[in-house]
Amino acid sequence: TECEKEPGSLLWIFVMVGNIVRGMGETPIMPLGISYLEDFAKAENSPFYLGCLHTATVIGPFLGFLLASFCAELFVDLGSGDAEDITITVTDARWVGAWWLGILICASLNLLAGIPFWFLPKSLVKEGEINEPEEMSEKSVAPLQENYKNEAKQTIHTERGVIHFIKHHTNLLHCFIPDFIPFLKDLFHNPVYMLFICITVLQFSAFNGMISFMPKYLEQQFGKSASDAIFLIGVYNLPVICVGYFFGGLFMKKFKINIYQAANIAFWVSLLEYLLYFAAYWTVCDTSPVAGLTVSYE
Repeated sequence: TECEKEPGSLLWIFVMVGNIVRGMGETPIMPLGISYLEDFAKAENSPFYLGCLHTATVIGPFLGFLLASFCAELFVDLGSGDAEDITITVTDARWVGAWWLGILICASLNLLAGIPFWFLPKSLVKEGEINEPEEMSEKSVAPLQENYKNEAKQTIHTERGVIHFIKHHTNLLHCFIPDFIPFLKDLFHNPVYMLFICITVLQFSAFNGMISFMPKYLEQQFGKSASDAIFLIGVYNLPVICVGYFFGGLFMKKFKINIYQAANIAFWVSLLEYLLYFAAYWTVCDTSPVAGLTVSYE
């Protein structure tokens, strides 16, 4: 008989839309949060505040690992049946934890955490300054308003010029490439930017590999459940990263490290971290017997 296609579920659409909305909400936090600190903090205090910000971004995943460990111990169909009817345990390969429960909990917490953002003022006084924005005199406000009007007129004129330029040049690539190539060349000659790119590649190459494969490695080689594997990764890795972020910001504040020096320090430390990950190649365990793969079916 021909194989019959089982009726599928469209619940994956809710998960996809939820992740899209989550990404839209998470994206502005880092760029806008960093800009917010840079605009309203003293130059010598800004690195310390940024260190605290990045420390908080590590505490969140740490708590997330603990939450994921708890949810992985619960059966996926939580509350829909009798627990006594479940014949498998958390160490069974067929076990599926209540992964959806963590999404609901995190969504509720994100909603609550977003409420204080509605009460942030539109403008703040830069740290160390005394004058309040509301205390500006009418004499000082009038020139500002005049400047705003002039800037608005100039912006409208510029936009019209750009639209006119595009309409009269059908070959956009011919107009774009001459400006893009020198701009790209300047970026490649910017040492801070190139160091930052190298740092990002090194950190993601090391960290993503560990996050992706270490849980399954702990399950297969050491007989740990998915819950225990997630818990161990969170406990052994994220607190150390959290301490590094905090003391990194404190170090920059103490010794007044500039951007170029910070980029060099970050590059060499990230390179050392990446090389230390190669020590995992000497971690060799016996191959697990798998019927049909490492041993015969007989």
